[in-house]
Amino acid sequence: MRRALMATFAASAVAAAGLVALGAAPSSTAASERGQTLTATPIRHVVVIYDENISFDHYFGTYPHAVNPPGEPAFNPAPGTPSVNGLTPALLADNPNSANPQRLDRNEALTCDQDHDYTAEQNAFDHGLMDKFVENTQNLNCTPPSVSKPGLVMDYYDGNTVTALWNYAQRFAMSDNSYSTTFGPTTPGHLNLISGQTHGATASEPTPAVANGTVISTGGESAQYEDCAPSTGAKVAMSGQNIGNLLTAKSVTWGWFSGGFRPTAYLDGKAVCDSTHDNIAGVPQTDYYSGGWVDPFQYYQSTANPHHLAPASTAEIGHAGRANHQYDLTDFWRAIDAGQMPAVSYLKPAVYQNGHANNSDPLDEQHFLVNTINRIESSRYWRSTAIIIAYDDSDGWYDHQMSPIINDSQSPQDALSGDGLCGARTPAAGYQDRCGYGPRQPLLILSPYSRVNAIDHNLTDQTSILRFVEDNWLGGQRIGDGSFDALAGSLDGLFDFTHSHPQPLYLNPTTGEPTQPAPSPRALRGRNG
Repeated sequence: MRRALMATFAASAVAAAGLVALGAAPSSTAASERGQTLTATPIRHVVVIYDENISFDHYFGTYPHAVNPPGEPAFNPAPGTPSVNGLTPALLADNPNSANPQRLDRNEALTCDQDHDYTAEQNAFDHGLMDKFVENTQNLNCTPPSVSKPGLVMDYYDGNTVTALWNYAQRFAMSDNSYSTTFGPTTPGHLNLISGQTHGATASEPTPAVANGTVISTGGESAQYEDCAPSTGAKVAMSGQNIGNLLTAKSVTWGWFSGGFRPTAYLDGKAVCDSTHDNIAGVPQTDYYSGGWVDPFQYYQSTANPHHLAPASTAEIGHAGRANHQYDLTDFWRAIDAGQMPAVSYLKPAVYQNGHANNSDPLDEQHFLVNTINRIESSRYWRSTAIIIAYDDSDGWYDHQMSPIINDSQSPQDALSGDGLCGARTPAAGYQDRCGYGPRQPLLILSPYSRVNAIDHNLTDQTSILRFVEDNWLGGQRIGDGSFDALAGSLDGLFDFTHSHPQPLYLNPTTGEPTQPAPSPRALRGRNG
């Protein structure tokens, strides 16, 4: 049975890859603002909000149906709201795993962090049977105030907790067929976002985070060009190109904006990043990841800002300068307020607001999302902007959908189709330890040019975001050297570039509910033909 299943999803992967190759690039051309490069679509600004560690079923498994207990924010879908490939009654009541998925209530927002290692996730997939999550990715080794209970890895939230995200999905567009580019945790997910490439790593000392020159894990290592990282442990540098190199070469403005990137001090000439905020449980969290592994551009010497230098002026933001395109989150708002929003912006919340279990939670994450999106929607740039909400990995949370495997790998770290195996085909460019696609994740696009109250079923992954940037600003240029961007599905299924619906949707950051009457999805569709 397992052999048959593997043959089935391998065949489907070949078919999916063929469909990806046929994806059409956007055909319209938009004039740029302030002398920036022409774009292939009406989108002249993209903002990627990159949150952490969520599987699709964990946030959207029962969309659009919420329990709506008394005293909690209610979600009532508009007529005609489409369903998703989510948790069916059979999966909820008679799941093939050793525990059934259970609804997590709003008062259970802070939970244990699950195991999301490259090998553990493959073992949880169990040859495509998707039935070994409890045994392989569940982690209950945490203490209050984080929730810990048997079967937790299977559990999910609904629209009474992730209310804002459900409202954004209803007003704009969401995919239910988008995946991590490869299996594994934070560092691979960030590297894939900007380069589609986790191979090309050089470590200063042996580390389990790097296998066969490929980054597969997080922890015990940090970026080579990063002051705000432990002084011990392996330092990892990446070779090759990333999207920053390509954008800079074409004079397209861009930046990575991180919470807590601005140093609190300098010690012996090195930056110290130790500002903190309390999460919902009152537990202090360092704003900038103390492990030094979250800003992917810090792994590349060409795009790093090791000492976390501030831009020399507001005018420098998005351009070449001493900050080298790596900024604090406050610099993003400085640029917008000055009328100088970069064409391509990546926003990384402070740790307490990034959604990562045990450090953050859906409610703290909601505050960041809503406050950020409300402010962008109220800016002069909204009419030409696409906001992409995406995630770096699944945290190991259960998702019932087997991913199409478009790239195989055969190394001791692989386990998807057998010991040391993720399929039998030769890996792209010959680089091992890039088994993918990995687990399914949420992907939403908020824009005046998004489809309305729409679910896109086209196959995409983290590098589909990379492909969109390449197609829109760079004429379809690719990273090369085995990057997954050459295989990535297009985001076009989430857009409608022929019509615009610029009315903003303002939400309450605490409840996630609309703060003013907004046009219904049906009215917007009718108004826009």
